[in-house]
Amino acid sequence: MDTQITKPAEPSTTDLGRRVRAARQSQDLTLETASRLCGVSRSTLSKVENGLMSPTFDVLQKIVLGLKIEIGELFGSMPKVSASGRRALTRKGEGQRHAYRGYQMELLATDLAHKAMLPFRIRISAHTLDAFDDWGRHEGEEFLYVISGSVCLHSELYAPTHLNAGDSLYFDSRTGHAAVSTSEEDAEVLWMATSADIPQAPAVNESPKKQREI
Repeated sequence: MDTQITKPAEPSTTDLGRRVRAARQSQDLTLETASRLCGVSRSTLSKVENGLMSPTFDVLQKIVLGLKIEIGELFGSMPKVSASGRRALTRKGEGQRHAYRGYQMELLATDLAHKAMLPFRIRISAHTLDAFDDWGRHEGEEFLYVISGSVCLHSELYAPTHLNAGDSLYFDSRTGHAAVSTSEEDAEVLWMATSADIPQAPAVNESPKKQREI
């Protein structure tokens, strides 16, 4: 379920949408065809392209996989490919910014192509599950490390897991999940996701709000 909040276009959202459209059109794909390739609804893809929706990471990953592009291309950087000795330096505050739901994301190392993992620094502004309309889920695995504040990771399969600064958690991205800040201030975390090379397992479609009520 590709559920995001539709809101007035912001410069970063508009730029991202323009690049998604350019990537689609460069391959002579109709909106309908691209929708099927990416596994997102036609209306969702249209809203992203028109800057009316700030896509979740789940949707971003589906788009880059479906269109066979690098996530850095959607944020204006030109990923580099090197045969050996690869490295990427991201100075403090110089990552690519993206916001959705209760997360303020900073994408790191966006100038490298074909990375085995995608690193993010995220400020979690959500303090309750009411900030989310559905679980986050996608292919791959994830690693979450709490830099400051405290976090509760809600999951389809496990009891809520409380993490304090210095704690970390590694988990399967296909398991529906949502993280909220449980400290008075917004929590800061380092969040890494692997590439989508793990076979798809049957997904559970229960929302985090319903899970919370059990």
